[in-house]
Amino acid sequence: MCECCGWPFPAGVAVAAVAGVAAAGATASADTARPLCRLCCDGYYAFDRARSYGLYIDALHHAILLLKYEEVTRLGDRFAARLAELVAREGETLRAAVVVPVPLHPDRQRERGYNQAELIARPLARRLHLKQGACLLVRTKPRPARRVLTRKKHWDSVRGAYATRKGLRVDKLRVLLLDDVLTTGATLDSCARALKRAGAAIMGLTVARVVPGWSPTGPQHPTQQETEAGRRNQQGATSILRG
Repeated sequence: MCECCGWPFPAGVAVAAVAGVAAAGATASADTARPLCRLCCDGYYAFDRARSYGLYIDALHHAILLLKYEEVTRLGDRFAARLAELVAREGETLRAAVVVPVPLHPDRQRERGYNQAELIARPLARRLHLKQGACLLVRTKPRPARRVLTRKKHWDSVRGAYATRKGLRVDKLRVLLLDDVLTTGATLDSCARALKRAGAAIMGLTVARVVPGWSPTGPQHPTQQETEAGRRNQQGATSILRG
């Protein structure tokens, strides 16, 4: 798994990358030995770290859609419970002072009636004994009407779409930036850029992550295979729906 963004590597990829440093006769420092994906090696994302509870498939996919579009709002607390466990496992790397949900544009929030990320952020902040900072970030640019966008159009749609509220201070604040799904990383990246310009450090956290065609042994058709941790998380997602 990429140490920065959490992208899951097929078996042996990260090991091979570190082994290549040693084979070249280089001294593997803590930094060079960190397994990073190609994008994070290039410093592509503005957030400092990102983690997700599980893959956006099967029961977890269904549960998120129920929260997002069917107003099954009790799922917010159940997702928060799983994410609190993840934050505890990660320890210092996800240490933060405030939980900030990715905001919706005001027009979208009026239309939907709620922000699904905020429904997760509020109980998560309570469980972690942190402040909840929905007021810190606003979306200033509406999302295109089409629900499904190409990767490029998705990045274009969120570029410069977020801003910190005037007069609020976030300098040197460690922020746990929360969303329901990490698809391309564009939304977390755009939010992180706005918060970083104000001086904050950003750790991204999502319930699920989209990894097209992923399996632990290499790229395949939409996954039938998962890591043991992935299987446990999917079983946990099923329990969320049954609870």
